[in-house]
Amino acid sequence: MKALVFNGDHSIALEERPTPKILKATDAIIKVLKTTICGTDLGIYKGKNPEITKGRILGHEGIGIVEEVGESVTQYKKGDKVLISCITSCGSCEYCKKQLYSHCKDGGWILGYMIDGVQAEYVRIPHADNSLFKIPKSIDDEVAVLLSDILPTGHEIGVQYGNVKPGDTVAIVGAGPVGMSVLLTAQLYAPAIIIMVDMDENRLKVAKELGATHTVNPAVENAVEAIHKISKEGVDVAIEAVGIPKTWDVCQEIVKPGGHIANVGVHGVKVDFQIQKLWIKNLTITTGLVNTNTTPMLIKAVSSNKFDLKKMITHRYKLSEIEKAYEVFLNGSKEKALKIIITNS
Repeated sequence: MKALVFNGDHSIALEERPTPKILKATDAIIKVLKTTICGTDLGIYKGKNPEITKGRILGHEGIGIVEEVGESVTQYKKGDKVLISCITSCGSCEYCKKQLYSHCKDGGWILGYMIDGVQAEYVRIPHADNSLFKIPKSIDDEVAVLLSDILPTGHEIGVQYGNVKPGDTVAIVGAGPVGMSVLLTAQLYAPAIIIMVDMDENRLKVAKELGATHTVNPAVENAVEAIHKISKEGVDVAIEAVGIPKTWDVCQEIVKPGGHIANVGVHGVKVDFQIQKLWIKNLTITTGLVNTNTTPMLIKAVSSNKFDLKKMITHRYKLSEIEKAYEVFLNGSKEKALKIIITNS
């Protein structure tokens, strides 16, 4: 089969690899229909995760058709169309019983990281009964791909951890795919003001179309001052959705007393925590990796057309063109790329 393989820092290639086989009774083999590229994949490509073995097939988001199941799989059968969750969960360990599936003792985020992922013609999914979801016919295949990771990540780690409530003022710092997912799912909770902060005017334009009430571009104005003009005391919820020190600093400066800072971005270097200023403000600060415990609810919401997710899909390529797709995503601002759909021939 064809698969996108990581061969070391800044080295990927579409290669011929053996089709995966059932290894455990709880496994399923999925014929991948569509996948996508995540910012985390770019981090791996750039050498951000030295623990990843050379030769690893990348990718943790996608949909497909069940090709084969192990003898212990009861919820799925050959021919079912399924959503592949970015998180693998055994369903029975200490963390799974708390719905902390990202910390599953025999799973978590392993696809395209610790085991071969979905940027391939076929993929093996461990613990299939707990790590796949059936896709309703009312959900478009391309839209379904966005339910693998970015939508539950934005909802759980941004909106839920940030405790967004009706009437709140919310600032989302970073208008990438996950930031846009925060924007969309935050609207389920009726905040009064949603401010999107980004240096990419194209992304800010899309954010307005998706429901942002205000936009701020730090490239042309002081972001902290601009946000305080909109909400004088600061925001109730500041959501960091980039993963760099500058965006974390903005969140610390704009949150009001009693507010929340929800960190969604994946940080690769240390940041300064201004505890000398923040200790007195009665803040709640959260971090996290998506658990996908809200994926079933989000599938229902998407099925009833609650979100206009198609606007987030900007580019489409075949699996044979995936190396070109990586180049486009690596130059996302120049190429006006948000989410790229990769389709198997």
